Amino acid sequence: MRSAMTRLLAVLGSLAGLATTINGYRPLTKRGYPSLYAFAFGLFASELPLQLIAGQSAALAALSRWLSPQARRAGWLLSAISWLGLLGLNHAGRTSNRPLTEALDAELGATRRTDSSGLWKRPGPDAEIAKAPGVARMMRVYRDYATDSDIPYGEYGGRNTLDIWRHRDLPRDGRAPVLLQVPGGAWMVGSKRGQAHPLMAHLVERGWVCVSINYRLSPRSTWPDHIIDVKRALAWTKAHIADYGGDPDWVAVTGGSAGGHLCALTALTAHDPRFQPGFADADTSVRAAVPFYGIYDFTGETGLHPLLTPALGAYVFKQSRRRFPDTYRDASPTSYICADAPPFFVLHGRNDSLVPVEQGRAFSTRLREASSNPVVYAELPLAQHAFDIFGSPRAAHTAVAVEQFLTEIYDRHSQHVITSR
Repeated sequence: MRSAMTRLLAVLGSLAGLATTINGYRPLTKRGYPSLYAFAFGLFASELPLQLIAGQSAALAALSRWLSPQARRAGWLLSAISWLGLLGLNHAGRTSNRPLTEALDAELGATRRTDSSGLWKRPGPDAEIAKAPGVARMMRVYRDYATDSDIPYGEYGGRNTLDIWRHRDLPRDGRAPVLLQVPGGAWMVGSKRGQAHPLMAHLVERGWVCVSINYRLSPRSTWPDHIIDVKRALAWTKAHIADYGGDPDWVAVTGGSAGGHLCALTALTAHDPRFQPGFADADTSVRAAVPFYGIYDFTGETGLHPLLTPALGAYVFKQSRRRFPDTYRDASPTSYICADAPPFFVLHGRNDSLVPVEQGRAFSTRLREASSNPVVYAELPLAQHAFDIFGSPRAAHTAVAVEQFLTEIYDRHSQHVITSR
């Protein structure tokens, strides 16, 4: 009986591994609650394929001695097919610099600046990737780079705190460019710790100062509390970041998922008094915006995940879209697209199971048609939602691409300042 159960578990495990690999290439569903599992397993398959191979092979090897020859052959055959697919996903991640480079070249030109030497003080090395990426390193980068933690920027306790990431060799008068990181989590969960670590670690090594923030979350808080807090954190950053070696005159904003939405909305609504109660005179403009897999249109014109609209109505906006369409329109970054929008670098994974890739496509297309500034759109093949979380090759390539985008924008701004003097 025990051997029969072991054989069944081995075969079922091999089948589950094969299904995980297939889901990494094409999500098995993007609708309903099963899409959450498609996202989770797809993320591990696409970003950590070698780790999956190691884990699956170790488990199968441990069970093999209990299997009959027939069951052993079946298990190893199914697993081998799965591992070949995982190797393909690993190759896609390691070569993801290609679509990123193509997107940057298409909008900024093949002669764009990629080297930041001479633009700002840089304490780190000159390698393309400052330090080797990896999951293990991501577990310790917070300790390495978050030099100042839990700084209050508002009146709402721990939800109004921020961390400052900076290189310990960066002088306090460094005037380094600044990146404000807005975490995601469906406006209901999330923290300033654990997200965008590959990007912030890379930029800090290249001489940047990064600011990672908390903000109020639903259902305890109601929209627009979230964007008000982001704006308040931005105003605090501009007022105080010079004390930490940052340049208050050069602040960019980034974020993923709900953070991508808040990033884009922040960039497009500078000085909007509706989102700056009590601090309407504060400067909340940014030099550039880099939203990852964000939601840009709540009105229904662009596809949304089927679970999102009822969740927004019940917990975030606490108003139905049918009865209060203006609330959803006013929260949509697409409503604020204009000619003087700052430069944007929009990134989205083609396999995103939680936020349809059409959100990124439609937003970047409309923004490019209206804006007088560059709009780069990179759609990454075989990439899931949250593809930049782990220290995977794709996350490392993305960090380099974002730095190159910001380098070009910084250089153009510097040249414009020199010319206008």
